[in-house]
Formats: sequence, structure tokens, C-alpha cells
Amino acid sequence: MISLDAYRSQWFGNIRGDLMAGLVVALALIPEAIAFSIIAGVDPKVGLFASFSIAVLTAFTGGRPGMISAATAATAVLMITLVKEHGLQYLLAATVLAGLLQIAAGVFRLGFVMRYVSKSVMTGFVNALAILIFLAQLPELDPRTVTWLTYALVAAGLAIIYLFPLLTRAIPSPLVTIVVLTGLIMVFGWDVRTVGDMGDLPDTLPVFLIPQIPLTLETLAIILPYSVAVAIVGLLESLMTQNIVDDLTDTKSARNQECVGQGIANTATGFIGGMAGCAMIGQSIINVKSGGRGRLSSFTAGVCLLFMVVVLGDLVSQIPMAALVAIMIMVSVGTFSWSSIKALRTHPHSSSIVMIATVVTVVYTHNLAIGVLVGVLLSGIFFAGKIAQLFRVTTTISDDGRERTYVIQGQLFYGSVEDFMNAFDFKEALERVVIDVSHAHIWDISSVQALDMTILKFRRDGAEVEIVGMNEASETIVDRLAVHDKPGAMDKLMAH
Repeated sequence: MISLDAYRSQWFGNIRGDLMAGLVVALALIPEAIAFSIIAGVDPKVGLFASFSIAVLTAFTGGRPGMISAATAATAVLMITLVKEHGLQYLLAATVLAGLLQIAAGVFRLGFVMRYVSKSVMTGFVNALAILIFLAQLPELDPRTVTWLTYALVAAGLAIIYLFPLLTRAIPSPLVTIVVLTGLIMVFGWDVRTVGDMGDLPDTLPVFLIPQIPLTLETLAIILPYSVAVAIVGLLESLMTQNIVDDLTDTKSARNQECVGQGIANTATGFIGGMAGCAMIGQSIINVKSGGRGRLSSFTAGVCLLFMVVVLGDLVSQIPMAALVAIMIMVSVGTFSWSSIKALRTHPHSSSIVMIATVVTVVYTHNLAIGVLVGVLLSGIFFAGKIAQLFRVTTTISDDGRERTYVIQGQLFYGSVEDFMNAFDFKEALERVVIDVSHAHIWDISSVQALDMTILKFRRDGAEVEIVGMNEASETIVDRLAVHDKPGAMDKLMAH
């Protein structure tokens, strides 16, 4: 558990930076929340209320200060079919259940699974997300629907973002971009696409409500698959983003607490008419690069978002989309790991393949979870292949030719079982066989079965077999699973 002093520091250790960064993030959250609502097929206020609720609640309960959570595309796309077939109320119920599942994941300390995500998968995840962020801006740059003025405003926005910090870093350049470009279109009356063109902003505060669905097993059967998918994808993206923010800030955070925090936020959000969400890498990077480090930045982003859409809706609706496009282009460029391109020439081929496969899968499917799953599976396959290559068997025979000793070296598991079996000559007439495993480790049922098969084959031909040097861990699994010393073992072998 975090100490009270450390928790207080996470709130008030960077007040000015967190307030300024939170304001910038709030402005960038608005069009995304509306867009994600449209993706899911619901009213814009569903995404806006969700972004407010999730940002504020994870500020209190999350495990990663400075990380921004809100409504996301990753969770929105999972709900499309549910909304089409059953409506908004089932989406809200699925959101509540997804939150409860995430709380359970945190309570049972499942955050440890992130240690099995390799650096190559992380790099692929980041690069793919950078590409998706950039691709998401292309509709706003379509020459068939926008004028040259939009391109000029985007270029001006990028110039401000990258050149203003040369003058001062006291004010985040993305905030300056929004203020300047909004002022220009209001003064000159330029006809460009604005936030207000994406949908009506809500003019009332969210209220507590219970999803209007029948409480039956049939309802549970409908929403459970969606809730499980949202819970897994949400936690996966949140924990991946958490690792990235850890690296950016050179600090550590609590994975299991983040699982619980995300769960509490989603559960509560379902009761105020909001959709499920998770951590957002793009907004988190905007937050960090704008000076946000503590919990106050996420809280500020949520509160400012609600204040702007409810109280300042008329003004916020005038923000040109070109300003937000410029900010998101900056995020995509800053997010992409450009060094990973150069590293393709020096990194092991297996690592490069994992990274590229993750990128391609995510970009093709637009599903971060599938891409990460492919990357993790490939990492496991390549790792198993490398470990199997370190396995070898050497053999010596006694002077009288009656006893042969096989020395096993390396890791005996499903990937090295074939090499293990091929090392033995079962046709050789021997009186005694010694299998020395003092330099080996037996890992799984495949290796135990291979050992059984070897022993029983030698015994079938009349040889005495002795296993020597087995370590305690290997002995434990062999004693539990092996059958070579149990009654009927030879009959089972002959049956095969």
C-alpha cells in the first residue's frame, strides 16, 4: 500500500504543471470522445460523460499518476454489435460488468502477466498506435471534403507546437495552438470544420441511473462475452500504457492497483450513462509532454472536460478540428519509436519479426489486443526455439560395452523432446543404461512422457535403467506425473 505522504505528493507535487497539462488534455479529449461515441453507435454525450467519469475516478483510484484514461476506440469497437442488436441499456450493463471483472483481476493480482510482454511487442504496440493515431486524422484532411485553408491551419498549428517551446516552455505549446487557431477563425470567420460539427455537446450534468435491462441469465449470456472482451482489452491497453508512462517519467507504478482503479471507473461510469474506457496512450503522452506528472492532471482533464462541454459548450464548439489534428500529428510523431527502424539492422531477426508482426496486425485489424497477442505468441515461439537449441545429449560406453551413460544438458521441455528421443539408440544391446540429468531441468508433461518412453523402451529390451542427478524441482514433477515405475506401465507402452 502506498503511504499517505506519497499519495499526497502524487496529487500536489506538481500543481502548476498538472493543471496546465490537464487543460490541454481536456481539449483534446472532446473530439475523440465524440468520435468514439459515433463508432459505438451512441449519442456523443455517452462518450463525453464516460471520459469525464473515468478520468476523474482513475485519478483517485488508479496506480499510475499522470496517465490519462477515458473513452477509447479500443473499447468502443467492441460494443458496436451489442448496441446494434440490443441498444444502449445493454451497453451500460456490459460496462458495469466489465468494470467488476477488472476489479476482480486486480484483487487476484493478475497484473503480473505484463512481465511476459517482451520489449519487441511493446515497441510494436507503440509504433502501431502511432500509425493508427495518424491514420485517424486523415478523414479531417480529405481534399474532397476540406479546403486549402484546413491544410494551412494544420501547418500553422504544427509550427506553433514545435517552435513556441523555443520561446518559452511555461505554457504548453498545444494549448497555445488551440487558443491561436480558434481566435483566428472567430476573428476572420473562416469556414472550416469545428468540434461542433462532430455532434451536439451535452448541456446538463450526468445523473445516476440503473441500466434498464431484465436481470436474468439470458441477459447475462448476452452481455458477458462483450464484458469479458472489454475487460481484457481495457486492462491490456491500460497496463501497456502504464509501462510506457513509467519509462517516460522514470518512475514505477502499481499494476494491480491500476486494474482495480480501471474497474472502479468503468463500473461507476456505467451507472451515469457512460461507455467503457481505458488508458489512452496518445492523451497520456500529451499529458506528460505538457508537464503533467501527478494525479491532479487526470482529475483536471476530467473536470475541465465536463465544465467545457456543459458550461462553455458554445465556445468549445468553435475550436477548429485543424488545431486538434495538428496536436494528434505531433503525438503520433512523438509516439513512434524512430530508433526501432534503425535497430532492424542490428537487432536479432526474431525480435524484428515480432515487432513488425505486432505493428502489421494492429494496423490491419485496428485491434490492439489481437496485435499484442500475436506478438506475445511469436515471442514465446522464438524463445522456445532458442532454448531448444541449447539442448544436447552426450554419451559414453563402458569398456566392456555393457553399460552406456547418456548425459543430458539443457532444458527438457516440449521443444526439445524430439532431440531427446533421437539421442537414444534403443536397438543397442545393453545390460545397463544410466541417464544423467544433473545438468538438465525437466519442465513439463511432454518431457516427463519422453522420459517414461525412454525408460520403458530400454526395460522392454532387458536393460536396467538408472536416472541420476535429478534436481529437486524436476524430481517433484517426475514423481507426480511419471508412470515408468507404476504397475502396468509396460503394458501401456506396448498398447501404443
